[in-house]
Amino acid sequence: MSPRSQSVNEELRRRSRERLLQATVDLVSERGYEATTLADIADRAGSARGLVSYYFPGKRHLLQSAVHRLMHSTLTAAVERAPRTGDGRELLARAIDAILGLAADHPVLMRTHMAGILQEQGFVQCPEQQRLAQVLHSTMERYGSPDPDADYPLLRALLMGAVFAQLLPGAPMPPARLRAELFQRYGLDWDLGVPPDSEPPGDTRHDFAGDS
Repeated sequence: MSPRSQSVNEELRRRSRERLLQATVDLVSERGYEATTLADIADRAGSARGLVSYYFPGKRHLLQSAVHRLMHSTLTAAVERAPRTGDGRELLARAIDAILGLAADHPVLMRTHMAGILQEQGFVQCPEQQRLAQVLHSTMERYGSPDPDADYPLLRALLMGAVFAQLLPGAPMPPARLRAELFQRYGLDWDLGVPPDSEPPGDTRHDFAGDS
């Protein structure tokens, strides 16, 4: 049997890493962070325990990479979904709705992610985070930002702040209110993206049209 080519080996490693990331998302969502072990993750992914340490320096790093992968895939699916569009305002609306939707769909996972960022380890730089950054940067470019290099980090900060506010234990803010604030800031029509069934908070629909 001839040895596998480099490209085949790289693809196998990529798939193995992806399985570990997906297993992390699934298990932390189901059990919480503390109740999920690296052995659990390896077992769910069908991988050897040693592979986890080979790809990731620790559980916190693995979690952040897994969440960044989820955010990237969710955001990419949102901006590229049918009907495809080149309208930068529609794309930004879809991006905002996608990230806010993650807080609603994966509250345990996203709350754990936010808590980890605020701890000593801070913000993990990883390939998944870089891909997420590229999509957000591209979205700001297509939106028409005159300085996407400066505006992209601000958008990221606003989105993470909205996720935190939506998940704050004991005092969560309504997603529609957070959406309204973001849409108003960027001059987006309420009907863009994936609007909720309810009217804008305070019935301020006219405030969202063409203010930018």
